[in-house]
Amino acid sequence: MKHLFLVRRTVLTLATLAIAVGLAVAARRLAPQFRNLAYLSGWFLFAVMLFLTAYNARKKLPFLPLGKSSTWLQLHAYVGWLSVAILFVHVGWRLPGGWFETALEILFFAVAASGVAGMVWSRFVPRRLTARGGEVLFERIPVIRRSLQDRAEDLALKSVAAARSSAIADFYIAHLADFFRGPANYWQHLGESRAPWNRIESKFDDLARFLDPEQRKVLAQVSDLARQKDGLDYQHALQSSLKLWLFVHVPLTYGLLVFTALHVVLVYGFSIGAGFRP
Repeated sequence: MKHLFLVRRTVLTLATLAIAVGLAVAARRLAPQFRNLAYLSGWFLFAVMLFLTAYNARKKLPFLPLGKSSTWLQLHAYVGWLSVAILFVHVGWRLPGGWFETALEILFFAVAASGVAGMVWSRFVPRRLTARGGEVLFERIPVIRRSLQDRAEDLALKSVAAARSSAIADFYIAHLADFFRGPANYWQHLGESRAPWNRIESKFDDLARFLDPEQRKVLAQVSDLARQKDGLDYQHALQSSLKLWLFVHVPLTYGLLVFTALHVVLVYGFSIGAGFRP
């Protein structure tokens, strides 16, 4: 199954590359005698951009019989690569002239770059989550975090009366209260760094040396809850990074559509004003 998937991906990638090269060669040959090539390629590119944007609408309408989301995602990726070739054909393989064209092309490549980054990250994240025990429903993370916090605080408070010592409670206040209160170590989790947890774990080990056997059992339970919280933070960091990526890619995409529509108005306005009918 995995072998067939790799073969299919290779074939689709090569097909996309072949189409892109074919478009570039055809445009080179047709450009001298086909004066409307820029207009034709421009409308074609605009249609492709609308198709790419439709994927976001497809995700919001899963109940409609519009094909599988995975198929749409593959089309979105390969057509997205093809749109870059169409852009180069449209601009005639030249650098943009003027601030508006420059801004438009920068916006186009920002959308393309964020799309590529998102595709890579969205394939990488599930593997990392699976390696750490599987994915937790993102909406459940705050509820689970609060449950872990309540249980840890309860153990710390009860240890005061049970052992007639505030060692564990003091330790919780000094080193764990902020940790349990909300997401922690966001960037370290994205970078697969275990340093923050190792520091917390070493503090548990240091305290355990000074406790009696019963207190150590309580401390071990608190440590287990802290470890679960660290795993939850890992889930939060990776899953929220995917959601934050969409808050970059999607607004950039709609901004590009607005700029493109304005570009069409300006081009046709100047063309008609100059007496040229595309």
